[in-house]
Amino acid sequence: MKKLSLWVCLLFSILPIHASPVSDLELVGQAKLQVWFWDVYESALYSPDGLYQVGSYPQALEIKYLRDIAAADLIDATREQWQRLSLWSEQSQRWLLTLSDIWPDIRRGDTLVIKVDQQGVSHFYHNGDLIGQIDETTFADSFLSIWLSEDTEYPKLRARLIGVTPP
Repeated sequence: MKKLSLWVCLLFSILPIHASPVSDLELVGQAKLQVWFWDVYESALYSPDGLYQVGSYPQALEIKYLRDIAAADLIDATREQWQRLSLWSEQSQRWLLTLSDIWPDIRRGDTLVIKVDQQGVSHFYHNGDLIGQIDETTFADSFLSIWLSEDTEYPKLRARLIGVTPP
């Protein structure tokens, strides 16, 4: 029995232990995106008190992907959503270049988190590991608008994320 305990302790001492980037926040709401009959991702929004307030930070959006998606496709989808929301600008193009350096190709089961801190800096995590950040405070509002704007392409998903509609 002592050998087993020793092996368990040794195993846990060499494995990296990651605190979740949202562990200090409370769940606001969660939703699954389905496009036609395909499950794309499950998402969850977090805030300090579990309530959504526009432009109030810290805040985090966690997306668990239910299919493989190339980073280039994520970049294209972000561009399309910003154009659809009339948020496209030269600044947006620079942000997409930065995101293309940050985001990896996604495998089914991977999680991406954007956590916006109190100063408005956006931190990106892939499967719990910090992979990059964008320091421009205007980025957070533009990026999160894809899901949280009243003009989002997916209003039912938005309603669930902000806690207006039960999951």
